[in-house]
Amino acid sequence: MTGRMRAAVVTQFRNPLELREVPVPEPGWGEVLVRVRACGVCHTDLHTIHGDWPDKPALPRIPGHEAVGEVVALGPGVELHHIGDRVGVPWLHEACGRCEQCMSGWETLCARQRRTGYDVDGGFADFVVARADFAVQLPAGLSYEQAAPLMCAGLTVYKGLMMTDSAPGDWVVVSGVGGLGHLAVQYARAMGLRVVATDIDDAKLTLAARLGANLTVNVREADPVSYVQRTVGGAHSALVTAVSPAAFGQTVAMMRPGGTVVLNGLPPGDFPINIYDMVMRAITLRGSIVGTRYDLDRALALATQARIEATVHPARLDDVNDVLAKLEGSPLPGRTVLEF
Repeated sequence: MTGRMRAAVVTQFRNPLELREVPVPEPGWGEVLVRVRACGVCHTDLHTIHGDWPDKPALPRIPGHEAVGEVVALGPGVELHHIGDRVGVPWLHEACGRCEQCMSGWETLCARQRRTGYDVDGGFADFVVARADFAVQLPAGLSYEQAAPLMCAGLTVYKGLMMTDSAPGDWVVVSGVGGLGHLAVQYARAMGLRVVATDIDDAKLTLAARLGANLTVNVREADPVSYVQRTVGGAHSALVTAVSPAAFGQTVAMMRPGGTVVLNGLPPGDFPINIYDMVMRAITLRGSIVGTRYDLDRALALATQARIEATVHPARLDDVNDVLAKLEGSPLPGRTVLEF
């Protein structure tokens, strides 16, 4: 397919995205070209635009790693997909498939991985190229608007909750009820967990309660540590999606002995850990980054089965800089999705 397309492009770090007409990319060996119908806007897109991670993306770069749409062209060697297939294009563009991490089911830790919207151009555009082996088939009946946030936000919290090793009936703290957290509440309930949602925004906590959280705590108005310890005897586990370093330390203190805290959020800086407390209470602390292709298939299946729904705020590509400014400031509860 030849021609031009519209795209939002990072041309200089910490500058607004430029809306440009650029060539439609051609799929190479083992690749598919996807006409983008929707693309979620993730907090990680801000890291792409700011260049504030140690390994910075090469510029110019088109962000966006929650793209969904139809396959419109096939590169040589593609057998997995066909023209017209509805697919999602997640954060993990590709992994080597041969290293220890890939061979042991941890392809998201591959040192040679490439990431959509970061190492390769992403979905803030009319078309995006994806590796055929890493583009996922969307379940029938799942709209593009609902599927887009599951490519990263849904997948990330599904994997994070699985890494808490929680059992049905356990209490889990979901710290931060933003784009990730509001989906985490729903996935946790679908897994049979009891949820304590914490945030600084009453609107987000109201949303969490509506989505099934058993308890909610505004951490600006009440001490979440004493509340959780007093009310439920401490939580069995926690998933931290907040982008505040203070939330990480608070969540560790909310655990009952033997609890597990999984970190999803990526705020700048460090947070203090009391070594004596960690050892004496046998607290487990784990990091979790997105999920594998297998995890994504499972996350999509559970979302369909349990009718997990993202709270979506639709926007246009023309609005992308306004959307990013709101995300950096005080984002709306839920997920903003660019619709094409």
